[in-house]
Amino acid sequence: MARKTARGGKRAKRSAPRKKARRSRAARRTRETSISVRLDVDGRGRVEIRTGVGFFDHMLELVARHAMWDLKLVGRGDRQVDDHHLVEDAGIVLGAALADALGNKKGVSRYGWARVPMDEAMAEAALDLSGRAFLFTQGLPARGRIGSFDLELVEEFLRALTDNARMTLHVEVIRGRNRHHVLEAAFKSLGRALRAACSPDPRERGVPSTKGRL
Repeated sequence: MARKTARGGKRAKRSAPRKKARRSRAARRTRETSISVRLDVDGRGRVEIRTGVGFFDHMLELVARHAMWDLKLVGRGDRQVDDHHLVEDAGIVLGAALADALGNKKGVSRYGWARVPMDEAMAEAALDLSGRAFLFTQGLPARGRIGSFDLELVEEFLRALTDNARMTLHVEVIRGRNRHHVLEAAFKSLGRALRAACSPDPRERGVPSTKGRL
């Protein structure tokens, strides 16, 4: 309801301050690859991934869906060589888009962690939007292929993502026999951890650090 002024007139109703959109676009084009990303951190889990690497697309979809991001990532690359450049550059561009969308990280929860089961497999991800890039992994399958996807590229993607998002990330496989299940659990846990870390903390008025910046 509009409020009355001292003279009996009416004062316009105050509207609530608009929440700043945490969205970003990023792209990378080289002689080896072309990657474009459109990201909304505060989305509803609407995902469109097209790189031509089926298993990798599936893993990226899991991350975005469980982070509750709206994400469009389209890429192509020199797959006649192998998928390395395409997967690594996708991590570079996605990490850069995330860093840009979060800005100075004012009001974020900063830390996130999740342990996720997938049938007989279980994996855990813990991360800190610290501004410092560091990756630790343990137990991720690194040999062989699922479909055409070289499993060595999982760590290459995670390293490119953490370096460009400037975050600390630990991913650990707790147990599992089936490599598909293990990696599904790992990428789902990453998505859930990102969702928690990026979520606003209603009690945090500034940047969650004693340094005053991240």
